[in-house]
Order: sequence, then C-alpha cells, then structure tokens
Amino acid sequence: MTPACEIRTVHARRVWDSRGRPTVEAEVGLRDGTTGRAIVPAGASKGRREAVELRDGGERFGGLDVQRAIGHVNGEIADAVRGLAADNQAALDARLVALDGTPDKARLGANATLAVSMAAAHAAAASHGLPLHEFLGGSGAVLVPMPQIQIFGGGAHAGRRVDIQDFMVVCPGAGSFAQALEWTAEVYRHAGLLMRARGAALGVADEGGWWPAFDSNEEALEALLASIERAGFVPGEQVAIALDVAASDFGCDGRYTLGLERRELDSDGLIELLLRWCDRFPIVSIEDPLAEDDAQAFARFTRAVGHRMQVVGDDFLVSDAALVKQAAAAGAANAVLLKPNQRGTLTETLQCWEAARALGYAGIVSARSGETEDTTIVDLVVGWQVGQLKVGSFARGERMAKWNEMLRVEERLGARARFAGAGVFGGDRAVGA
Repeated sequence: MTPACEIRTVHARRVWDSRGRPTVEAEVGLRDGTTGRAIVPAGASKGRREAVELRDGGERFGGLDVQRAIGHVNGEIADAVRGLAADNQAALDARLVALDGTPDKARLGANATLAVSMAAAHAAAASHGLPLHEFLGGSGAVLVPMPQIQIFGGGAHAGRRVDIQDFMVVCPGAGSFAQALEWTAEVYRHAGLLMRARGAALGVADEGGWWPAFDSNEEALEALLASIERAGFVPGEQVAIALDVAASDFGCDGRYTLGLERRELDSDGLIELLLRWCDRFPIVSIEDPLAEDDAQAFARFTRAVGHRMQVVGDDFLVSDAALVKQAAAAGAANAVLLKPNQRGTLTETLQCWEAARALGYAGIVSARSGETEDTTIVDLVVGWQVGQLKVGSFARGERMAKWNEMLRVEERLGARARFAGAGVFGGDRAVGA
C-alpha cells in the first residue's frame, strides 16, 4: 500500500439523477488529503440478474429514496474500508463484496457499494497525480472508443411509444472520436428537421433522442436511414446503424408482443424480422435481440449474423463474467455491454470485460437512462481499452458531459490516441464459428 492512499474518510449524500430521482454520491478522502467523488446512475430497462439497487420503498419520492443505501455507506461500509488502500482496487472491492455477503448486493445495495468503489478509484488516481484513465490503464498507445449515439429513443425510455429501445448511429468511416461526434451532430440535426417536416412533436426521450412519432418500428429505421442520407453521409460506409432491441422488455418465454404494431411473434418470428432489417438497413450492431430467458434463440440469431455484425448482450449478460462464459459456450452473443451498476463494484465489472476479451468478445462501456454529470465511464472505457462507448443521445447535459470529457481525453492523448474505428464491428466475430 502507498501510505498516502490510506482511506481516512468516507461520506455519502443524496443527489439527483437526470429523471429528478434520488441517487447516491460518495466521497472518499485519503491520508494525503486528496479526495475522490462519484455518483451512481440508475436504469429503467433492467436485467433480472442485475445487482440490487437499494431503494427505501414507501410513498416518499415514489419509494425511490436512497437513505438506507446512504446510511450503509456512512455506517458499516465506512468502518470496513477505513484504513484500506484506495490504490488496491481489487482488495477494496473484495472487502465490499464480503461485507454485503449476498450474491446480488441485496443487503447493502449495489448503489452503495459502487459509489464507494468508484470514489476510491478517483481518490487513488488523484493521489498518484494521474487522470483516472491513465491510472487504470498505464502509459503507451491508448484506444479511443467508437461512440454509439441514440438518434430516436424508444421502449422504456420513451413511454414505449415504439418497441425498439434505441435507434443509434455509429461512424465507422470517421478518423477520430471528434469527427464521429461532428458527423453524429449532423445526423441528429437532420433527424430533428425530418421529424418537424412530418409534423411530429420535437420532444426528447429519457436519453435525449428525438421522441418517436412513428406508426411502426420499421418506419423509425427508415427515418434514421433518411437522416443519415440527408446529412450527406454514405450509409454503412461513413455512418451506420446500431440497435438496442431490449427484447426482454416486450418478451418472455419465447413470445414477443410488439405493442406498436399490435402483433405477437415467437422467437423465430422475431429473428426473421430482425434478419430482414439487417438485410435492408446498414445495421452493424444489435443489442439484446432476444429476451434474457431465450438463450437458445439468442444463439440462433448469433449464428445467423454474428460473422458480419456485433450481437451484444446487456440484460442477457448483466456485466457478469460467469454469464459471459456460459454464453460463449452456447455460441450466444459476441459482445458484452459493461455497466458497473449491474455488478456493484469496478473490479467485478473489469473481471467481466477480461473474461469477455479472452473469449474474443467485443465490449461497450455504457451509461444508464437515469444518469448524472458523473463522467467515470469515460475513464473506464479508455483505461480498460474497451473500444466502444454508449452514453445516450447527442442532447441533455448528463449525456454531453461524457461526450465532451471524451473529447478532452482524446485531445490530451494527442499522438498516443488510437481511434477504435470500424474494426470493432466487422470481421469474423461469430463465437464458436
């Protein structure tokens, strides 16, 4: 242990996320006087096997207050980690896991443990005089991520106005993160102009994407393709499409109800629909195409398209290393979404990424729909060399804070920066092929 990094103080407070709901912020102070601070986000679309986010229940704030989680941080968590080394993340997080004593953080709350885990990482980096991403990843060439950016919101993020949760763009033709944002800004602007021309209301969804006003899910894809073309880009070459189907939100037991289109499909029917879309539109990434309880269908879909595009597990894998190994053995998915609050500590999230990378999976570090100004995930995606970053749309301060911080990081890295580019989507990615 570096003596200066000894944890002396831990304090949590209630702050507010992008939905105006309570969440947990923690501050960790070290022996040398440096501090670190972090805020935990919250999801609307959640996998059933995620770590438990502890809420108070009752009537106040709709049962969503976090005073119990805050009490755990200021009480037994603070007592347990005081004197530990903030720059030994694995040992600190192991103490948090053991202290909770449950497989899903149900006793203390993943929002309590993650707040301390992230704040300690920030404190350690500050004590060493390094940006967090460099503290996590060291020196040398640095992989700068490809952004996935929502243009139209849907699913649980837009009152289920359309069934598909995220209609996103990626920029495989861009030469830098900064250029990818420039191109996305034009696509986002033209999508708004297109919606206005259609007479649609120009509200935004939870993550900042344009509020969907479509008669079918496919119509949203057509509008997204038109937005790319009207912005002056070549679809599939310069700018392509990524989808988050979030199928667990509208399906279980192999049955899927498309509420917008008033029809029900079985697993094969949904796969057939998605395959038609993949043939018709320049789609390079699909997240959660089937529900989390439909593993065999998930594997069938991966076998059908995994050699030519990214098939991402979110609710299906919930940032869990063991689930990634199971999925790889079954040939299901070839990429994992990494959300630290699905596990409750940074170390467990990193273990998932290390397992995924060893199995040939791609990775995406992701924000949640209930976000804050906290930019920790920018440091994680760079420090862990993940290659892709999903934050939401190109609007709302809690989203732009992360995109803008990534711009600063890329600029500071200078010649050391290596943009992930189109390679994160292409090639023979089929697991078990």
